[in-house]
Amino acid sequence: MESKESVSPSGHGPEQAAAQHKALKVRVWRGADEGSFATYEVPWRENQTVLDVVTEIQRRIEPDLAYRFSCRVGVCGTCAMTVNGKPRWTCRTHVSRVERDGVIELEPMRNMPRIKDLVVDMTEFFDKWLKAGGRFIGKTTRKERPIAVDPASKERKLADAAIECINCGICYAACDVVEWNKDYLGPAALNRAWSLVNDVRHADIRGVIKQATADGGCNSCHTQGSCMTHCPVGLSPTGSIAGLKKRALLDLFRRD
Repeated sequence: MESKESVSPSGHGPEQAAAQHKALKVRVWRGADEGSFATYEVPWRENQTVLDVVTEIQRRIEPDLAYRFSCRVGVCGTCAMTVNGKPRWTCRTHVSRVERDGVIELEPMRNMPRIKDLVVDMTEFFDKWLKAGGRFIGKTTRKERPIAVDPASKERKLADAAIECINCGICYAACDVVEWNKDYLGPAALNRAWSLVNDVRHADIRGVIKQATADGGCNSCHTQGSCMTHCPVGLSPTGSIAGLKKRALLDLFRRD
């Protein structure tokens, strides 16, 4: 008699059924600066993102788990966390890429005060963004014609290389200099300064250079490149900081 392979009630064979019931262990930081890891088990599903896992834990197991998310499609950057020791956007991070023997470990981002569980206070991050000269100041009023910007110009291309930053904080969390020097403005703030230095519409380019090169500014960077390595959209704050250093030196020679 010809043998038949057993089939689960869902219509899948035994291997597929076993995969469906495979469990994923998730170690999640609970608390603020003082706290500990709690371990949860969730079903391990195909094409599951880390954000999917956190959402399932919060909705089905631990309702008071604190975390941030918004768009879920890699646009806003609010779901950034530390996954197995590295800062990532959890909505774009698939479990299959980061699990280790069926385990993932989640913490809040480094270099920022912890509020609760996976949520950090980003106040100092944005304060430094402004301190680096991040606010745009236009040369014209609303009643005047906008200044024309040549998309093929050197300045516009340099600004374009830095302008896609959405302030998710990944580079700040990855930066070793920020960790031991709290006065350092950080990669995102200096990247923003570089985009404004190359914006012909900005009215205070010299002021931005002065702020970006003051104590804790671009000269504090050790060019380790962690910000560039971890940036989810492939920007190079390291290159922007190098550009600020060069521009500041050229301006000094020109004034002399």
